Amino acid sequence: MALETHGTAKGVSSGEHVPGSVLVPIGALLLGLLLAALDQTIVSTALPTIVSDLGGLEHLSWVVTAYLLASTAATPLWGKLGDQYGRKRLFQTAIVIFLIGSALCGMARDMPQLIAFRAVQGLGGGGLMVLSMAIVGDLVPPRERGRYQGLFGAVFGTTSVLGPLLGGLFTEHLSWRWVFYVNLPVGVVALAVIATALRIPRRTAHHVIDYLGTFLIAAVATCLVLVASLGGTTWPWGSAQIIGLAVLGVVLAVAFVAVERRAAEPVLPLKLFRIRTFTLAAVISFIVGFAMFGALTYLPTFLQVVHGVSPTLSGVHMLPMVFGLLLSSTLSGQIVSRTGRWKVFPIAGTAVTTLGLLLLHRLDENSATAVMSVCFFVFGTGLGLVMQVLVLIVQNAVSYEDLGVATSGATFFRSIGASFGVAIFGTVFASRLGDKLTDAFRGVHLPPGATPGALKADPRGIAALPPPLRPAALHAYASAITDVFLYAAPVALLGFLLAWLLKEDRLRGSVTAPDVSETIPPNPVQRSSYDEVCRALSVLGTREGRREIYQKITERAGYDLLPAASWVLLRIRRYGSVEPAVLAERSPVPLQAVMAAARQVEERRLAERRGLDLVLTDAGREVAERLATAREESLAELLGDWWQPGRSTDLTELVRDLTGELCGAERERPHNGSVTKTGNARTTAR
Repeated sequence: MALETHGTAKGVSSGEHVPGSVLVPIGALLLGLLLAALDQTIVSTALPTIVSDLGGLEHLSWVVTAYLLASTAATPLWGKLGDQYGRKRLFQTAIVIFLIGSALCGMARDMPQLIAFRAVQGLGGGGLMVLSMAIVGDLVPPRERGRYQGLFGAVFGTTSVLGPLLGGLFTEHLSWRWVFYVNLPVGVVALAVIATALRIPRRTAHHVIDYLGTFLIAAVATCLVLVASLGGTTWPWGSAQIIGLAVLGVVLAVAFVAVERRAAEPVLPLKLFRIRTFTLAAVISFIVGFAMFGALTYLPTFLQVVHGVSPTLSGVHMLPMVFGLLLSSTLSGQIVSRTGRWKVFPIAGTAVTTLGLLLLHRLDENSATAVMSVCFFVFGTGLGLVMQVLVLIVQNAVSYEDLGVATSGATFFRSIGASFGVAIFGTVFASRLGDKLTDAFRGVHLPPGATPGALKADPRGIAALPPPLRPAALHAYASAITDVFLYAAPVALLGFLLAWLLKEDRLRGSVTAPDVSETIPPNPVQRSSYDEVCRALSVLGTREGRREIYQKITERAGYDLLPAASWVLLRIRRYGSVEPAVLAERSPVPLQAVMAAARQVEERRLAERRGLDLVLTDAGREVAERLATAREESLAELLGDWWQPGRSTDLTELVRDLTGELCGAERERPHNGSVTKTGNARTTAR
């Protein structure tokens, strides 16, 4: 179906096949993305050791939260600055910032330093996420983007599995500092390859960047997370500090609403909240992020401290949850995009997530590995059932103009929910642990230095306790962590109730399952409406087989030609003439099918011989034009009410480009070294 060019490709518009030279920079982009994706999961299994080394268990959640907040706030800025000033330069800047943050994290001497350096790392990580996928759109034509974005999705899926394992391996066999240092050599390689091999067309788009809105929404989120994490632990809930932070958060939220109403390109358009489906999906996304990352942060502590599992094995124990999440996420997205029915998944997903949290609450220091694995798998399955579908239903609910910001908005709320969840879980855990350790050892004579406060700050102190006292300490840790899941269950239950309020609108034909990059990580994505439709149509285009595509467009055009005959006519239309024998030799279409097609177009006087070549007759030219138009109409039909050629120039251009790539519209010059003659040039068709 696609054309394969053998020669020098000078940019994506000059051919459909992605040249081999593009694979090297795409490999470097994958490395950059690997760094950012891995850093979300690799730290979790190292956290208990980090806390033991640096102290400050009550601040454990901020090691994760600082990264999430910084990357979330930076994401929209990286996307628009890349459009405006060139993505290559910005991507290199993001790598440098990320590597500086990684090096500083590895050298941190206390928890405040580590938290601050994690924020620096998050600023760079947000850029790596956004820009790596945007650059793919600069390097490859629309038809190929689904395939390459699939590679990026595979990176996210892989890091979800490998992150906890690698974090445990580095912590156990080297040092927790290598969780951060490992980024340096990988990042330097990516930086060198990007500098030398990445060549992208310089296309700038002017944006009125909403700096104030970005700052305000980040500040509101920070105030809320600070209230959640410091209230009841560092400061009493009724203290002036907590009340002041809460009031400041409200004032900043009011200011944010005022700014967004006047912003030319708001970071989060308020008009989206008039759409009931978007508002409900945003709240449920917040809840999913809340539950997922709260659990991801504290389950390794439960495994390592309570069950005495090594950091590496704690990563292995987490795999059932990851597999459940990936499996149910993939299946639910595929089922929805094929059947058009989606409401059952957010309802079932939030229900199973609530059940998973209640099962996690029942775990204790005596739970068997098999029991823990089942609980982890149930919890992961519940999250996966709802994560894919939330992005999909938001895309289905909005107009084309709002598609990009709506997708970004849904994932933004999931990311904020993750930050909030980690902070809330941390507050509950620290508060409950202090109370339970105090109750467990009230009236008990402890060895010197082994106070409840010391055991809370450094869980390694449990090993120094006399054997008869250890079970009480382990039970205090176990119940403090599992109580966190009990407190989270009502939040997930709220998501279940809200899911019933979603209205199941008919699914647009062009709304396909989002790729893993939009569902697995907490970081929000930042893509334009054009990018989202391009990905969806490219997925739909490659899902159909070659024969099916040409059979459909032939029927739509109203002809009874062989599918291969339509293919040959469009190839002649593209290049002016083709030599059937050479065409068959250099394409996957069998010689017998090509020759049968050639005979048919000759017999019907749609093409005529000039030597060994076939050229179109006037009648053949009319048929070929109608075939190309039929494919364009079929793509436009998939877009449903998004397709408004008079209003959306970029969407009209995308459909025409994809028509050209899929069916041979004559929009590109042939390349040298081909097999189909056009004057003195020989081009190959596949």
